[in-house]
Order: sequence, then C-alpha cells, then structure tokens
Amino acid sequence: MTPESPERPLTVKQQRAASRAMKTAEFKKREARRRRNRLIGIWGGVTAVVAVAALLVASFVLAPKPASYSEGGTGAEIEGVETFDNVSDHVETEVDYPQTPPAGGPHNPVWLNCGVYEEVVPSEAAVHSLEHGAVWVTYDADALSDEELSTLRAKLPGTYVILSPFEGLDTPIALSAWNAQLKVDSADDPRIAEFFEEYWKSQNVPEVGAACTGAYDGPGKVS
Repeated sequence: MTPESPERPLTVKQQRAASRAMKTAEFKKREARRRRNRLIGIWGGVTAVVAVAALLVASFVLAPKPASYSEGGTGAEIEGVETFDNVSDHVETEVDYPQTPPAGGPHNPVWLNCGVYEEVVPSEAAVHSLEHGAVWVTYDADALSDEELSTLRAKLPGTYVILSPFEGLDTPIALSAWNAQLKVDSADDPRIAEFFEEYWKSQNVPEVGAACTGAYDGPGKVS
C-alpha cells in the first residue's frame, strides 16, 4: 500500500492568491450586509412616512369642521338677549365695564387675535375684536366639564370668534357681541347658534369688515 504523499506547502504566489480570495469574500460579505442594512433603513423610513401621512389624513378627515353661519343678521329677536348702547373709544388704561363680561365700550387700540384661549384674556383687547364683528364666547371653567366645552367648541365658526374662560361670571356660558349679550346654562342651548346667526360678523358694529388677526395673541392661545 503506497503511503499518501505529504501536502506540499503553498507557494508564495498561491498564498497571495488565497489571501486575495479571502479578502474579496470578506469585502462581498460586508457589502451585502451594508446593502441589506441600507434597504432596511430605506423601507423603515418609507413606512414611517406612510404612517405619518395616514395619521395626517385621518386627523384632517376626522377633525370637526367649523360651524357655518350667515353673516350680517336678519334682525330676529332671540329670547334672553340683552342689548346695550356702549360707545367706541380707544384707551390705554384698564376699563371698568358695565357688563360682565364686556359687550362693547372703550377698548385698547390693539385688538385680540380671534381664536381659542385656555387662559383669561385682557377684556380691553377682546372688546376691540367685538368692534370688528367678532363674537366673544366666555365660560366659567369650574362650571363646564371637558365634554361640555367640546360641545361648545363644535358650535364655533372658523373665524371672528374668541373662546376663553372668564373670572367672575354669573352664568356657565356668555356670548358677547358688540352691544349684545346672551347668557346660557348649557352648551346644548339652541340659542347659541341663533346668536351666531344674528350677531356674528354683524353689519352694525363700528368697524365692519376689520381684521380679527394680525394683532395681539393673548395668553393661553391654542388655535
């Protein structure tokens, strides 16, 4: 039986070729891992973008739309509405208003930007917004639940309205326009919509069509 011949050592050329082959194989493995990780990152980013887009679409579709009202009013009488004869003057000082909350009268030269506020806003700035045709909806934060506040917000138009808490109210909710005011006990009161139909963007305010944006944001503005 012929003994197996011993393996011959690799030549220098063969050793170099084997080393190159090993390095090439390692490089291809690294590149494959890098491509795989890159693809995972790309698809992960695409998935995140799609998820965010879906969330934005859902929030847009499901978000409550502002209530719609006619402008100018028809002169209809609404039970419980009080009317006043306040003057329109610009003052730099605080004002002791005859109505609580104010429904017209002297006011700050800078109006309050319309929107939803979670904190008490300066009356003198809000009254200036009433002069432009806005409706100021004030509420007693201790008397209204979160659900009732949501119901109230759903009845607001998209512009020319201010919603804010007010200290010292003698009613859960008060709606104030220039020289007109309605106080109600519940956000479900149908007269809220009637008040907006009659007094929102009224043609009887001192400055018809003046802006309700581009001036002063009070504290606690959320939208």
